[in-house]
Amino acid sequence: MKLKNIIFGGRVKDADSPMGTYRGSIQEWLPIKSIVEGVIVTRDLRFIKVLEVMPINFYLKPEAERQSIISAYASFLKIAPNSLQAQVITQKADMTEYVAGMRLYAESEENDRCRAMIEDNIAEIGAMGASESIVHRFFLIYEHEPQMKTRSNTVSAIARRMAEEADTLRRYLDLCGLEVLEPRYSDNAILELLYERICKQTSRRVKLPAGVYDMTTMIHGIYDTEDYHG
Repeated sequence: MKLKNIIFGGRVKDADSPMGTYRGSIQEWLPIKSIVEGVIVTRDLRFIKVLEVMPINFYLKPEAERQSIISAYASFLKIAPNSLQAQVITQKADMTEYVAGMRLYAESEENDRCRAMIEDNIAEIGAMGASESIVHRFFLIYEHEPQMKTRSNTVSAIARRMAEEADTLRRYLDLCGLEVLEPRYSDNAILELLYERICKQTSRRVKLPAGVYDMTTMIHGIYDTEDYHG
């Protein structure tokens, strides 16, 4: 199952076009109602949390540490949500920022030979990125489940409960030597991830502008006080 299938699911029923959309638009078929405190809220009122995990090379660890990691991971699986799924995204490496930095070095370099070496490095990186350089990103995705009790039936309360669940998962994964990324602006990070997965080719050429989440909030609003009647 792909990341988009997990997020979008198969339970979104056909309905009249949502307010503010037009036939054939992305807003019409995209079953996402909002992003609240790092949680994706779908139009059929599912609540989905996506965590990005930094991997380790298990086989480079000493034997004793491997056994410790296996034991910690077994404990993690015991407390993990029933809906938890692991997803790996493989994509070409984006060398844009690296190349831009190297060009700045080349412009300020006074030595002709050093400048030539920098240009050779840029050319080599460009060729590598176009042919064989790839990166892997690892994600854990889970939904809000009935046993995850909340203090009230609001989207914000559910988002906070799912954040508590994420903190628990983070502590157990830390025992496995795995780091769960904590973006400063979780809503922006999720919006960017969705953009990258939905518009794979465009997102490589056109980056989301700064403040894009504030702009979408002004247009579509944030559903942080609505009651959840699921």
